[in-house]
Amino acid sequence: MSVVSISLNDENIHALEDIQTILNLNGRSEAIRFSIRAAETEIKEMKDFEGVVEGVLVIVHKDHGEAWMGLIQHKYETHIKTQLHSHLKDRKCLEVMIISSDADTMRAMLREIHSTGKADYIKFVRN
Repeated sequence: MSVVSISLNDENIHALEDIQTILNLNGRSEAIRFSIRAAETEIKEMKDFEGVVEGVLVIVHKDHGEAWMGLIQHKYETHIKTQLHSHLKDRKCLEVMIISSDADTMRAMLREIHSTGKADYIKFVRN
């Protein structure tokens, strides 16, 4: 097994410790391997998109005042059939969108949301 050195901020360390504790894993390495497997599953689902993709996209993000989510929604507005925006505690927001788009556009949208690093939770539930 290879050894890889990574840098994590305090928030990442706390999240890693939560993963380890809640899932009763043996150490941080196991928690990182679990997280990689979870990300692999999400990437495989994205790779499997074909033709027209429909489903529900759920996003929780911080700081209601930032415009990044609105810019993404505007960019993909022809693919968003319905959307709901709700304010949560601690200035977080919940976005729920019904999406119908071609596979490449859906992948691009998800990549764009992930790449901002500003979403606390992203889940696309495919129909």
